[in-house]
Amino acid sequence: MGNRFRFFRAGGVDQVELKTGADLVALSQLNQELWVALSCPVAGLEFDDRTLALIDTDKDGRVRAPELLRAISWTRSVLSDIEELSVPHQALQLSSINVDEAEGKLIEKTVRALLKSIGKGTSSTLSFDELSEALDKFNHQTENGDGVVPAETTDDESLKTAISVILTGIVEPNQDRSGHPGVTKEQVEAFFAALRARRDWLAQALNEGRDVLGPETLSKITTFFAVSAKIDDFYARVRAVSFDGRALDAMNREQTAYLSIGQQVLDARAKEFEDFPLAHVAAGATLPLGSGLNPAWMDRIYAFEENIVHPLLGREDYLTEQDYRDLVTKLTPQLDYQKQKPTSTWDGVHLADVAAWLDTDVQQRLLDLVAADSEAADTAGAIELVEKLVRFKRGLLRLANNFVAFRDFYEPGQVAIFQIGSLYIDQRVLRLVVRVNDPTRHIALGPLAATYLLYCDVKNAKGEKMSIVAAVTDGDVDHLSVGRNAIFYDRRGGDWDATVTRIVEQPISLRQAFWAPYKKFVRLIEDQINKRAAAAEAESNAGVEAQAASADAISKGDVKKPAPAPKKMDIGVVAALGVAVGGITAALGVFLDAFLGLGPWIPLGILGLILIISLPSVAVAGLKLRRRNIGPLLDANGWAINVLPRVNMRLGQTFTTLARLPEGSARNLRDPFADEKPVWKPLFVLVLIATGLLWYLGKIDRHLPKNYRSTEVLGEAAQAHVTAKPAEIPATTPPAAAPVP
Repeated sequence: MGNRFRFFRAGGVDQVELKTGADLVALSQLNQELWVALSCPVAGLEFDDRTLALIDTDKDGRVRAPELLRAISWTRSVLSDIEELSVPHQALQLSSINVDEAEGKLIEKTVRALLKSIGKGTSSTLSFDELSEALDKFNHQTENGDGVVPAETTDDESLKTAISVILTGIVEPNQDRSGHPGVTKEQVEAFFAALRARRDWLAQALNEGRDVLGPETLSKITTFFAVSAKIDDFYARVRAVSFDGRALDAMNREQTAYLSIGQQVLDARAKEFEDFPLAHVAAGATLPLGSGLNPAWMDRIYAFEENIVHPLLGREDYLTEQDYRDLVTKLTPQLDYQKQKPTSTWDGVHLADVAAWLDTDVQQRLLDLVAADSEAADTAGAIELVEKLVRFKRGLLRLANNFVAFRDFYEPGQVAIFQIGSLYIDQRVLRLVVRVNDPTRHIALGPLAATYLLYCDVKNAKGEKMSIVAAVTDGDVDHLSVGRNAIFYDRRGGDWDATVTRIVEQPISLRQAFWAPYKKFVRLIEDQINKRAAAAEAESNAGVEAQAASADAISKGDVKKPAPAPKKMDIGVVAALGVAVGGITAALGVFLDAFLGLGPWIPLGILGLILIISLPSVAVAGLKLRRRNIGPLLDANGWAINVLPRVNMRLGQTFTTLARLPEGSARNLRDPFADEKPVWKPLFVLVLIATGLLWYLGKIDRHLPKNYRSTEVLGEAAQAHVTAKPAEIPATTPPAAAPVP
């Protein structure tokens, strides 16, 4: 029978419970549709990078489900007791290694050799710290089996120099196990082959009529290459102007191009004119070799004239296009030879400085160092197997509980490997913080998390920078805005300056959603007041400026003082205001009639009004909060999330901690800087209560319109009816009969 899996319910999903080595081994029997994730990135997680790199066998930067299963399977094959994986923080027991298998036997032998190298040959266990010590010692040996030789490997100064020179032509040098950059067999052979090819090429420089400029042809020809492209550009511009005169200004650069340069202090060589034409361009123009040259190119043209023009054409004041073509023809043997020049990444190395190496055994001695290092490859491979086993023992169970299941994410007191620290902002701590690896994907996927998100750029004192996203899962958002500064603490306690760069707005809680309509209404009123105040201020300022300008003009006699215009009443405006006031009054009257018509049910009417305003907002927020999850945030970072891990309101409160005073703290409520409380507020409340009581007792009915009297609103329940006595009602007597005349 297979393993009997146990599941726990979290985030609305049944997740497998992984506690033992047997649970890990049985994962291959668990359908992957029950896994929370099917892949995760190697970088950007709070997990050992080396362990993830060992699991990522195809080196694509992602750990996928099959790779995790293969890592577990390999570990099972080299351990006789798979329950070693259930105690990740304990040292590896040598007795638990499966010596019946060839690979296990090699690992056990290598472990004992490593322990002996650090003076613990009699130990029966190997801890992670002991492995690290032994690895460091092995990696710093001269022969450590990686086939990479750094300069620090040898005491021979000539070999050190050779290695340093070879490294100058390598863009991304290989790192030796010790952490130093070094050279490989292929790089040594390529370097010396490049030197020999260049030496052989130089030996033929003056053969077969290539000495067109004499013995110094190779050095003089460089002055031609320095200006040839610019001369071609000049004559191309001349031909363009000869074709169409309208191109003249454009070919010479517009005058505006000189304005910014003219305001600067020019360099002695006038480098600011580097991109300008070589000389003034005109139809049929020739290139001057003296005055009239672009000042940024004068030195190079003078060298060209001295080394090329003078020997081949004689002294000339100008160089026509035909003369230039003749020069190119005479230089053709050397130019064709230059095209055959071998190139490599070591062209910057002067051959004269290293030519002696070609006639000595420097190359062979370097290859011998590489060969000696490579001979330790078998030992290095065995050591890597030991490292692999120790790291898998320490990390496989934790990785599975953050991959197959998200137990660390949902278990109180634990932190998932994708949570990288805490963000302190606005009197709260945000603990659901994830690194942003791909901002573009986050822009697309972040809103799908249905979570209020703060994107921040953070940097520390070392100048390191990264981007993070923090989920706000409790509290209000009144003071959260782009540009606010905060402090971020990583998992190792390092502090980073954080700045909010982007906000994704979503509901945070039902309480916040309940009050949101009222806050929006208040903000709307404030915005309208601010807009009207700004408009009134602008109008007032404009009026003052107009009056000042008019007074100034009158004082100067430019215009006569105008007679005051008679004020006119705009009948249309008055009528419109009347209609508006009448409409508002009528609507208010209808509302009061309906509201007071509720009688003793007025409190329920108030409650109903509140629910009408807040219930839609709460309902929408509730639906969104049910969809709140972290899946899209992880997907944006390269995870393949199989089921969406939900963050309900109760869990969300654990990820956001609001500021609270410590338990048992003493508190002085007297604030010397508190705003003074106005006296009219309590008096207003008392007057309001007294008025309501008098209305309820019917004492002010005679002063109110009939529809608003308590006897009309409350009916038989009115206190005036209850307290009235029949005896107090005066008896009516028929009028006395008139006397008969």
